[in-house]
Amino acid sequence: MNVIVIAISAALINNVILSQFLGICPFLGVSKKLSTAAGMGGAVIFVMTIASAVTSCIYYYVLVPLDLEYLNTIVFILVIAALVQFVEMFLKKSVPSLYQALGVYLPLITTNCAVLGIAIKNVQEEMNILESIVNGMFSAVGFALAIIIMAGIREKIEKNDIPESFKGAPIVLIVAGLMSIAFMGLQGLIK
Repeated sequence: MNVIVIAISAALINNVILSQFLGICPFLGVSKKLSTAAGMGGAVIFVMTIASAVTSCIYYYVLVPLDLEYLNTIVFILVIAALVQFVEMFLKKSVPSLYQALGVYLPLITTNCAVLGIAIKNVQEEMNILESIVNGMFSAVGFALAIIIMAGIREKIEKNDIPESFKGAPIVLIVAGLMSIAFMGLQGLIK
């Protein structure tokens, strides 16, 4: 039951973008087209899930026994960067079509603060490895959900008549704020 609560909470209630405000840069930068937003969302789901598993294992089986917990941020950054590079090399060699489709989005995940933020949150909230994996995966699902919704809205906005002063970044920020308010309405979903 606890895992289900973590999953719903991570994806909807404590959405990494709309509630915790992590990963805003790719959220605003990559959400211009639905196809690119979906590609970024899929890549983030894959990387954040694996990163949560690996960083939790390293934290509990290496850093804690050696009393080096204070190095978690540095170690997590290195692990995430190495993991993204490994995934990029694997896809380039094994699945070139997927590698080409993801393009620049895969390396961008290295600098996505949401991946690091969730890894640190997992250890700060003392989640076990299974809970960390579920939290990471569903936080990434929430990221994908938010970026895909934003991309859909942005594609519709392009066809609308918007006052000149609101065109571009202002209307995107207004939409992001309204999306955040809408997701805040889900706060009472889980007690």
